[in-house]
Amino acid sequence: MIQAAIFDMDGLIVNSEPFWQDAQLAILRDELGIQLTRQDTIDTTGIRIDQIVKHYFETQGWQGPSCEQVCDMILDKVIELVAIHKPIMPGVLHALELCKAANLRIALASSSPLRLIQTTLRALELEDWFEQCHSAEYLKYGKPHPEVYLNAAEGLGIAPEHCVALEDSFAGLLAAKSAQMRAIVVPEHAVADQARWVISDVKLASLNELTGKMLTP
Repeated sequence: MIQAAIFDMDGLIVNSEPFWQDAQLAILRDELGIQLTRQDTIDTTGIRIDQIVKHYFETQGWQGPSCEQVCDMILDKVIELVAIHKPIMPGVLHALELCKAANLRIALASSSPLRLIQTTLRALELEDWFEQCHSAEYLKYGKPHPEVYLNAAEGLGIAPEHCVALEDSFAGLLAAKSAQMRAIVVPEHAVADQARWVISDVKLASLNELTGKMLTP
């Protein structure tokens, strides 16, 4: 029996993925000279930013700021853009209201740093919906490792198999399924037809399509 809903954030609740892409291109490519395309940034959707930065430092390298400083530069840019534009995704309130109507406890599990999570929820006026917020920022592994989802379930005191995860990225979907959770995915339109989404329990074009039966079948 499903007792809790655990939401991803970037790309599912907030349309911040283009901001992450823009920030990586501005800092890594334009300021540090890393060979990087927008498609490269799309391919790493859902991966923790420190892992991305570390990869480019190890494979291409640069002079000047540390990896930690580069991560902060990228994060600062994303936070600035989210606070200005407040790009909530379609159907978010609908999904939260369905979870509440089903008496599900609601938490958040994101690869993003806690600073961005707090800024985003505050900007979108969604703070009160989430009982707990968990970040993979300081975990040994980010998504697709399931640890952040397992931590969210443990924090709620609910077994992972009694949780439903709502995701948009393939890395996040892998994390949710590895945690043995029911998984509902809302992939970006450009990649929605890829066969790999078949491992999800439900695939939607928008959270507006979500129904109570999908949450608690």
